[in-house]
Amino acid sequence: MSKTTDRINLTNQFLIAMPSMADSIFSGTVVYLCDHSERGAFGLVINRPTDIDLQALFSRIDLKLEIEPLLHVPVYFGGPVQTERGFVLHDPVDSINYTSSISVPSGLEMTTSKDVLEAVASGNGPKRFLLTLGHAGWGPGRLEDEIAKNGWLTVEADPKIVFDVPAEQCFDAALSLLGISLTMLSGEAGHA
Repeated sequence: MSKTTDRINLTNQFLIAMPSMADSIFSGTVVYLCDHSERGAFGLVINRPTDIDLQALFSRIDLKLEIEPLLHVPVYFGGPVQTERGFVLHDPVDSINYTSSISVPSGLEMTTSKDVLEAVASGNGPKRFLLTLGHAGWGPGRLEDEIAKNGWLTVEADPKIVFDVPAEQCFDAALSLLGISLTMLSGEAGHA
């Protein structure tokens, strides 16, 4: 078999940090993988809200947000790469194609352009979205190495966990998709 045939594709999967996660940036995180290919992997941490809310961020980029329920929605830490840049994971919006969007096989989209934020500010944006500053990225083979070294568990993502579960419950909710809980995990890798 060729390397291409053997390669796993983790697009639309959650990465759940194992207790053995050596990188403190990712300890206790759940990452939604937007893309995974032979070029590497790209994802967004979905359970690390920052102390910045949408109102503060929008005022920084000269957008006026007056929709009361959205004013205090937190902006999330998406990962350590490009932390000055916004990434919006969202449901698709009928008949609107945002600039700089990628579609994920689950039906979700990830957009990096300001037009999605303009649509949110005007009340015409996606109903469900998660806005992050920064993203998580891995070069070719790097994520596979981390998984092999017991750094991550993987499971098919559930958009309800991304959008509808409070951040502090996302880790446990993602683990429950595997039928396990944190108390069942060990930081030690075993080999038979």
